[in-house]
Order: sequence, then structure tokens, then C-alpha cells
Amino acid sequence: MTRPLVITDCDEVLMHMVVPFAQWVDEEHGVLFRMEDASFAGALKRKECGTPLEAAEVWPLLDGFFRTAMARQYPIPGALAAMTAIGAEADIVVLTNVGPEHQESRIVQLAAHDFHAPVIGSRGGKGEPVRRLLGEYRPSVAVFIDDLAGHHHSVAEAAPEVWRLHLVGEPAIAGKIAPASHAHARIDDWTAAQDWILARLAENIPAPATERV
Repeated sequence: MTRPLVITDCDEVLMHMVVPFAQWVDEEHGVLFRMEDASFAGALKRKECGTPLEAAEVWPLLDGFFRTAMARQYPIPGALAAMTAIGAEADIVVLTNVGPEHQESRIVQLAAHDFHAPVIGSRGGKGEPVRRLLGEYRPSVAVFIDDLAGHHHSVAEAAPEVWRLHLVGEPAIAGKIAPASHAHARIDDWTAAQDWILARLAENIPAPATERV
């Protein structure tokens, strides 16, 4: 019998990202990060004049952070302990949108915290990568965890049988992000999230359909 599969994001799910990123762009680029709503790009403003950065300027900053400052990141409380408990019951894959070029750095980053799991550095919607993982692992049941609503929508379209947990582990932004309509649950605390995930694995049934827009 195949094992269950848990597919998890990294930034703001396993590791804090926006707080160390905000410190880095301030120190290195004179850019302020003030997230006032769910828009990441709109939160970046030039310190000297307050004008928002253009969308084309955002990825180079993210790329620079992941290339040079990933060591600034630190674990979300309870996340890695939960992964240990979940790993006793299921295979775990980290599906992170840092791109293939930062995949190895992410593996090293997580290993430094004694967390070892396959890592896929993807781009774009996560529905198709999740579908491919289902074909590879053929799990008895699968759970997907991410902080971004768009990825829950993507997975709902491509792999509707996967349970989807919306988790935003960074308190500085969690209250600014509405629950994802295509997730089955929104839980931002890892103690409660671990219980929810283990319950889904124990039930061992496909996820029900969620709202579609």
C-alpha cells in the first residue's frame, strides 16, 4: 500500500520570509516593505521618496535575496517539529516557487535546520507540479499546504482530490490575507495544523470539491 503524501510550500509555511526580506531590502537597497493588504509587489516602496516599485523590479530583488541572503530566514514556530511528526505517517515534498536556480540553496537551507525532504524549485501555478507528484508517488491520500490563495486555486483545478490547507505562518501578514476559497481549511498555527493534517491522513479519503470561480 502506498503512503500518504504531503506537499508543502516553504516561505511563510516552514520558514519566515517577509520579515528577513524586509530587513534585507532596507539595508541593501533602500527599499521599504510595508504590507498593507494582500499585495506583495505593492508593499515595496523607495525609502527616499515613497514611490512604489515597478512590477519588473520585484523579482530581481527576490532573486537577490534568495541568492545572497537566504541564511537570514528562520523557521516558523512549530513547523519543523510538525514535519517530523507528519513524516512518520507520510512522504513529504517541498514545492517552493524559488525557481530551479535556487532549488539547491533551499535544500541546503532546510538541511541546516535538520529537515531533509525532496525539494522542487518551481515557477508559476502549483497545480501541474502537484499533478505530476501524484503520478510519481501514487499516494493513498495527499495534502497540499501553501500561504498563497492562487496556488490553492491552481491545485483545485489540476488535482481536486488533494486536501488543501491555507497556512500563513507569519503573524505580520496573516491578518491581511483572507482565507483562500479553494482551500479546505485555513489554519495559521502549526500545532492545530499538524492535528488537521494527521486527521486527513488517518481518514484516508479524497478531498471534497471546493468553491470554483
